[in-house]
Amino acid sequence: MSKQIGWVDYKLFFAIFFLVVFWMIMISSVSVYPSFRVTNAMVKAWLIESSYNYFYVIRNIFHVVLSMVVLGFVVKIPYTFFEKYSRQFLLFSIVLLIVVLIIWPSWNGARGWINLPFLPFAIQPTEFLKISLITYFAYFFKRYKWVLHTFSDGFIPFSVILFLLVFLIGLQPDFWTILLIVPLSMIMFFSAGANVKYLFILVVSGMLFAGLIYSLWKYDKSFPESRNKLSYITDRIDNFLSNSEESIKNKTINYQTEQALIAIGSGWFWWLWFWKSIQKFWYLPEVQGDFIFSVIVEELWFIWAFTLILLYLYIAYRGFMIASHVDDLFAKYVATWITTWILLQSFINIGINLNIIPLTWITLPFVSYWGSSLLSLSVGLAILLNISRYADFTKKKLRGGKSLKIISLFSKNLF
Repeated sequence: MSKQIGWVDYKLFFAIFFLVVFWMIMISSVSVYPSFRVTNAMVKAWLIESSYNYFYVIRNIFHVVLSMVVLGFVVKIPYTFFEKYSRQFLLFSIVLLIVVLIIWPSWNGARGWINLPFLPFAIQPTEFLKISLITYFAYFFKRYKWVLHTFSDGFIPFSVILFLLVFLIGLQPDFWTILLIVPLSMIMFFSAGANVKYLFILVVSGMLFAGLIYSLWKYDKSFPESRNKLSYITDRIDNFLSNSEESIKNKTINYQTEQALIAIGSGWFWWLWFWKSIQKFWYLPEVQGDFIFSVIVEELWFIWAFTLILLYLYIAYRGFMIASHVDDLFAKYVATWITTWILLQSFINIGINLNIIPLTWITLPFVSYWGSSLLSLSVGLAILLNISRYADFTKKKLRGGKSLKIISLFSKNLF
């Protein structure tokens, strides 16, 4: 363990804090109509007396307060605690993935949430799997760094763990989490010093798996009765690969993607300003979640979208700076991969909004409305901030082994 140098990286904290405040402001704008719909349904079910427009704002405040309390607690825990118990954390995550398949009922055809009586939102185990996977691989790669390049002691154990997790997540099914977990795991494995020639095996295996999933749920569109509950996966791929203009004209493109593009187009050169979005009135369903980026552009002009992207890049810069200035290998790995997780998830979500990535249910970190996502990201941020206590930013020359040369910005000449 490195020696503690000073305070947490306040620049990183305030960058994230600005994101959270910005998120709270945007939720108050975009969630007006969704709040009315939810509370109106509650009125019809005799749960409340009258509907109102601030349902999601109240829940959002609870999410933020809970997440900040958790962050304040976890940031006090030395990062070595997560190294010591990384195996137990991963095992617990695997148990939750199994439990959610057996006990909890499905929602919209999927089993991925655990409802706890003391929380107003459902816990999604896959969100917390990201943290346990990062800490476990950091522990594993640090302990066995000298054999990572081998097939039997490096590639096989990594592949078995990844295959098990993909299998359990696929049973839910939650293939959109797989879209994030798999590339993140591959980045972790090869940036830690694994033999790059094994990358070909993983890529081919991934392509075969994706092809199998696509063919299993492919159906003849001339016979809609042959469609099953998972055919939406092939629909989204087909719509994405088709000509966008023709898809919109023929109403075959994913409805949410179409409305997201309309929102972005209407705000690109002449914004509507705060509270004046049109798409939030259920033209773009669940806008407070995965498509909030589109409404940000619609209401606040494209300059705010660029500002948001620059803020994510600045967060990545601070995270990689922390990783490159700590001596402990576990801390270096964890800091790098938590930063990579935030950056990768951000650009996947933005890519979905811009229709350059097939439609998936992946949140925009610290901005989209989902309790589990914010809570898991807050835990990851707390670990990163704790590691920043041990970063010596006065060092002029970075130190690290050969296997670390591609960690920070995945560049051979960084160290």
